[in-house]
This record gives sequence, structure tokens and C-alpha cells, in this order.
Amino acid sequence: MDTPGVYGISSFNDEERVARDIILSADIVINVVSATHLERDLFLTQQVIDAGIPVVVALNMVDEAGKMGITVDDGRLSRLLGVPVVPTVAVTGRGLDSLKENIYHALQGVKTPGLEEYLPGSAESSRDALLMAEDDREITGRYGAGLTGARDRIYSMRREYINQIYNQVVSETDRGAGLATRLGRLMLRPATGVPILALSLWIMYKVVGVIIAGTVVGFTEGTLMLGYYEPLVRKLVSLAVPLNSAAGQILAGEFGLFTMTVSYLLGLLLPLVAGFYLMLSLYEDTGYLPRVATLVDRLLSGIGLNGRGVIPIILGFGCVTMATVTTRLLGTDREKKIAIFLLGLTIPCSAQLGVIAGILAGLGPEYVLLYCVVIFSVMVAAGTILSTILPGKSSDLLIDLPTLRVPRISNVLRKTALKTIGFLREAAPLFALGSLIISFLQLSGLLELIQSGLRPLTAGWLGLPGEAATAFVMGIIRRDFGAAGLNSLALTNIQAVVALITITLFVPCIASIMVIFKERKRSEGTWIWVSSIVAAFFTGGLINRLYGLLGHISGGRVLYTAAVFGAFTAAVVLLCRVAARYRKKTVLENQSM
Repeated sequence: MDTPGVYGISSFNDEERVARDIILSADIVINVVSATHLERDLFLTQQVIDAGIPVVVALNMVDEAGKMGITVDDGRLSRLLGVPVVPTVAVTGRGLDSLKENIYHALQGVKTPGLEEYLPGSAESSRDALLMAEDDREITGRYGAGLTGARDRIYSMRREYINQIYNQVVSETDRGAGLATRLGRLMLRPATGVPILALSLWIMYKVVGVIIAGTVVGFTEGTLMLGYYEPLVRKLVSLAVPLNSAAGQILAGEFGLFTMTVSYLLGLLLPLVAGFYLMLSLYEDTGYLPRVATLVDRLLSGIGLNGRGVIPIILGFGCVTMATVTTRLLGTDREKKIAIFLLGLTIPCSAQLGVIAGILAGLGPEYVLLYCVVIFSVMVAAGTILSTILPGKSSDLLIDLPTLRVPRISNVLRKTALKTIGFLREAAPLFALGSLIISFLQLSGLLELIQSGLRPLTAGWLGLPGEAATAFVMGIIRRDFGAAGLNSLALTNIQAVVALITITLFVPCIASIMVIFKERKRSEGTWIWVSSIVAAFFTGGLINRLYGLLGHISGGRVLYTAAVFGAFTAAVVLLCRVAARYRKKTVLENQSM
């Protein structure tokens, strides 16, 4: 069982709780440590040994350590820890056979000297005693608190003991840093890291957004699925039931189980998901992704996330459904709520983004700027508001920065295949359920009633033709359907921008909605869904009204609208920051009393 990357097994965050539950229930632990970061990784090793669990240490990345001038005496390390230590290079398979053999020779190891005097006798096992002493929240809730100050003292003892071991087994040369090390440092500095990030995102956009979304999806969805597969399915279904019957519509209609569901999953999503996971695996295998997270950490902390939040955001531009699932990697439940809300509200998927870009391209640069300013401003304002009102705080970014390396194609393809198959397994039932719901709405006439009910809002508040209501309903089914529906309407330039802003902020497609309900509680999913609808229509109508109020300005009317809206959201963000500081000051004053 693979655990999240953690540095301890006390239950102070979600990752540590998951790792602790897996480790403490194990008969034997294989602890993988990096030869390039041994001083850091041995702390967890010693903590597992102190818990009395048999351990085998896999001393990984010894090849990278050698390139950095680092030599580890694995024989001495084994004697000092009292457990088998096996040098490995996981990406090439070196040492893995020896590691498997040594599983049968796992030992409990040498505990931190002086540890016993801090272990309470009220615990049922040595593992519980250690966690009590280290002030594990769940264990102390079961038995009561351990000795006062024991946690800090044990930490200091273990840290000092690990430092002694490290100094005896590791030697370093004065050889200068190589190209990979220098490039890795450039990726972390804003002046050079931001251009490198922009280039990386541009490459990802060209591969996924142009080659795959344009050429590959055009063939798989347009030619294969719509041209050959769906006509064949309808012909086969018609042999059993009439296509115009309820059963025919459910099975092979516009939103049928065997038509739209299969075409959407295999023709559209499969190439996009595989493409994104391919690029993500490439960047992950090079060691670049952790540096991206580090680079944007300060920026994302302003909206309640840390640097890891950039991964779901990037994935969201491919598929919000897939990105919602990846929010599991975030450190706290608070961050997951913020990330999922921002994904559903402000991030257009690649299919929708392609339609939006095509419409904006014919409007002129000032309208493109207005659209970008509004969407970015809403994202910052929404994240800041949520960060202010949700209790707790964002987790610190504790992330490993591996050495940059050339990716191994076999590893990249294996990870891409596993993640893509996993996503399809999760998404397929949700798409089938969504297809059934939409088919029911269509057959019962409720779909037409919903469209009619939205017409006063779209025509009155947004200033759009009444027919635009159909596009919003279609956007729930599939985001690019909604955006494409606007393309057939006769809209002025400002109407087109208002419509695109609203359809972008409008609720995500039904597959994303189902995943949101799966990832969050039903009440939270409903809150996110309703809030997205309110935010979309409020923002679109506000832009429409601002543009109307600025009608007396003969030149630069669009730019003034963008400036006024940007100033409005900046004021909202500033008020939230002031409120957060005041609340923090009040809490500190109450604690000092």
C-alpha cells in the first residue's frame, strides 16, 4: 500500500492520518527514503521504528545522490538503525529483487535512546503509547493526554539522534552543481520561473488544446462516433424498439445511454483525459511539478490554497470533472472546498474553451480583455471570500523537490494508462446517470419548462435574446454545447461577451456536478451548485448594466467597463483581507486574556 508523501505519522493533517492508519496496521513497513534527502526522511523511519513495527529501508535514488556528490554507507546505516537497508534505483528496477528478499528479514530496529521514560503505561500497545507521548489527537482522545512537554522532548531527542546517524553515514564532495541543479533553481525564482511556467503551459496548450482537442477529438468524436458509431447504434436499437418511443430515446436518442454517453466518454473525454495525463506525467517524471507548486504558492495562498492547488486548476482547463477528483491531493478539507468551488465557477474545460476562443476571436482585443479581466477577478474575489468565511487556515506547503531528470517513457505511459483507466471507471456511471436524468427531463417536457422559466432572467437582466435560455440549459448537459448554442444567435459584441461570461461562470456540466456531489456532502454540493448559478447571472448582469451606465463615454467604453469591474472586485478583496486581519487580531486578544 502506497501512502501520501509525509514526514511523520501523527494525526495533524489528512495526509498524516491516512499514512498513520496504514502504517500502524501493517505487519511490516517498507520505508522508502531518498539518498538525496536522507536527513529529512530518516525522521519518519525512526518514528516507525520507535512504534515497534518491523521495518525494511529502501535507500532510493542512490544514482541521483552519486551525481550530486553524495555517498551513503548503507552497511553502517543498517547497523545503526538495526534494520535491513537496501540501495535501490526504482525507475530502473535496480535493487528491487534484493528488497523483496529482505522483506522476510525485517526487524524492529533500535529505538531512540531515552524514549522509554516518556511512554505512558496506560496505553494498550507500544504504538499507542508512542502516539500518546507525541500528542496524537485521536489517541489522546481515547486514552487522555500523555506527559506534559513529552512531544517536544521526544522530537528533539529523535532529531538529535537522526543527525548523529546522518553524520556517520553520509559524505559529500565539493563538486559543483550540474545543469539539472542550476535549471531547477531557475524554475523557483519568479524572474525566471514565471517565463518557464508560461512556456510549459503553452506547450501543454498546444498539445492538448490544439492537437488533441482539435485534430484528435475531431476525428474520434466527429468522424468515428458521430459518423459511424451512433448511426450504427440507432440502426441496431431500431430493430428492437422504435427510435421515437421513450425506450428508443433513452437508449439511442439525443442524450441516449448508447449514443451521447459513449460518444462523450470515448470520443471526447478519452483523448483529452489521456492527453492531459500524458503531459502531467511527463512534467511529474521530470520533477517539474513540485517546482510549479512552490513557484505559485504565495499567489494561491491569497485565495485560501497553497501551491498544490495549481494542479487541479491546470487540469480543470482540460476537464473540470477530472480536476475535481484530483482535489483529493490537497492538504485540508477547507482547501478542497475552495478548490472545487473555483473549478466549478471560473475554469472552462478545454471543449468549452475552444468554443469561447472561437467566438472571442471575432470580437476584437478589447472584448477579449474584458472577458479575461472579469473571469480572473471573479476567481480572486470568490477565493478570497471563501478563505475569509471558512474556518481554519490553509496548510503549509511541505513538498519534496526532486532532482530534475529526463523522463522515462515507459513510466510516463504506464502512469498515463493507469490514471486514464481509473478516471473512466469513475466517470462512466456518472455519465450514464446524467444521460438518464436529461432524457427524463426531455421526455416529460420539464426541459422546455426550464428553458421558458429562464427567459425573463436572460432577456431582462442579462440583456440577451430569450433564446439564450436554451444555451444555459444545454450547458448543464455539456459545457461546450452551451457555448456553441450562443454561436447561432444574432448577438452584438457586448451581448456576446456577457453571454460568454455567464456561460463560463454557470454551473459545470452534469458529469462535473455528479462528481462534486460524490466528493462533497450533498448539502455542500447543493450550496456550490446554487452559488455558481447566482454568481454567474449576477456577474453577467452587472457587466451588462455597467456597460449601459457608461454609455455616455464615446471611446474606450469596453475598457472602462473592465476597469470599473476590476476596481469593484479589488475593493471586495481588500474588505475581506481587512476583515480577516481584524478577526485574527480579535482571536489573539481573546487568547491572551
